[in-house]
Amino acid sequence: MSSEGDNEIDNANASEENEEESDDDFNYEEELEFDSGSEPDETQSEDLDATLRSLEKLSYMLGKGKQGTDAAVTRKPEVADDFVRNFLIRMGMTKTVATFETEWYQIREKKRILDSQIGLVPDEYVRSMKQDEIVTSLQHQLKQANLLAQYRHEMLEKLRRERNVHRMHHRRIAQEKNRLIVDVKRLRKHYAQYEPIIRELKKKYDTLMRTKSMIALERDRLQALLAASESGSESSYGTGTVSSKAKSAKDLAARSSSMSGQIYRAADPLSIPRAVSAISQEPTIVKTFVLQKTFKGHTMPISNVVLHPKKPVGVTASDDSTWQMWGLPAGDLIMTGDGHKSWVAGIDFHPNGMQLSSSSGDCTVKVWSFEKACCIHTFSDHTQAVWGVSYHNSGEVLASASMDHTARIWDLVSMKCRGTLRGHVDSVNGCIWQPYNSILCTASSDKTVSLWDARSSLCVQTFYGHQSSCNHAAFDPKKSYNPA
Repeated sequence: MSSEGDNEIDNANASEENEEESDDDFNYEEELEFDSGSEPDETQSEDLDATLRSLEKLSYMLGKGKQGTDAAVTRKPEVADDFVRNFLIRMGMTKTVATFETEWYQIREKKRILDSQIGLVPDEYVRSMKQDEIVTSLQHQLKQANLLAQYRHEMLEKLRRERNVHRMHHRRIAQEKNRLIVDVKRLRKHYAQYEPIIRELKKKYDTLMRTKSMIALERDRLQALLAASESGSESSYGTGTVSSKAKSAKDLAARSSSMSGQIYRAADPLSIPRAVSAISQEPTIVKTFVLQKTFKGHTMPISNVVLHPKKPVGVTASDDSTWQMWGLPAGDLIMTGDGHKSWVAGIDFHPNGMQLSSSSGDCTVKVWSFEKACCIHTFSDHTQAVWGVSYHNSGEVLASASMDHTARIWDLVSMKCRGTLRGHVDSVNGCIWQPYNSILCTASSDKTVSLWDARSSLCVQTFYGHQSSCNHAAFDPKKSYNPA
């Protein structure tokens, strides 16, 4: 029995070995048939799904900061083989990945490992990786926040220092302001004590200067009367005796000169009285005037026209910054004065006719010489536009009226300002000399006309009554002004 049992066992063993050999052959045939069957398609589809999943995970890892298309993709748990494969790819271990893929597919084809046995990567590991990423991001943000906080702290310290400096300056300025306020109050109090005295002294000074001017004018008038009386007595009697009237006039002149207390230079043209002969002139009949000729020369409006004192020549002033001289009555252009930088408003001939003076909106007064055919001097003391100019009969003094509320008297010998007439409160629009006298008349936009003594630069008389601006004034050549 034992031998039979042993034989059976041996036969079984031999049959098993044969079966194993046949199984090996059969398996190889099955593998060949298996390659051409339908079951490998399922394996290939599973491999394709795994590859797609790995690609999706790789794309997610590369573009995890982006939003948009990835927002619609749902994240699935990662299986072990994908985790190993992704880890090796992420670490750049390409040879290990190829070896792993080869062994993994061989095991799966031999059915040694099933998908149900592979399992998933634990969520704690994935969560830990996410937490690591979050911690890294937070650390980076914390570092930036610390840098920003440090920068702001430095800026705050700088602003505090600047605030302290400005506060210190503010306190110092406030102290200086309080000190100045105290000084101003003290000065005002001190000035208030002297203000009545100053007003009284100023009033006395004006009264004395006006009296002085009146006395000087009376003396000049009496000297002229004395000269006329002496010439009349000599022509009547031929004996060189002086009448009682002449003597009285001489005494009055001497008394007035002693009262004035001022001796004028004989060379001063404003202090020498001049005898004026009576001017007899028939009245002009304006109705007989007829337009003879019109000639055009300026490019802009004409503001003034004057005639030569001896020759048939006229000069026009225009807003085109020039004056032009015309021969009358033909209207031939003789000369053009170009030198002002603005409109020309005032012009006047020298009494001998060899010079011309012009005033302009460029705040200057120019003196032109016909002999030299150029501007020989420019007065620029006015601070605003100059409206008009006027020559004294002596030809050595020139007056100008300006928008700066003043009129100025110019000495044409020294080419300097002899005096400034201040008193108008608005623009002085025109000025004119009384014939053969030192009285200058000014017309102003403050609705007044004033008479000035050019020797002392003081106002002798002011006329009120106009309701609007006064632009021009003139003297009657047959009568003279008598301030007495």
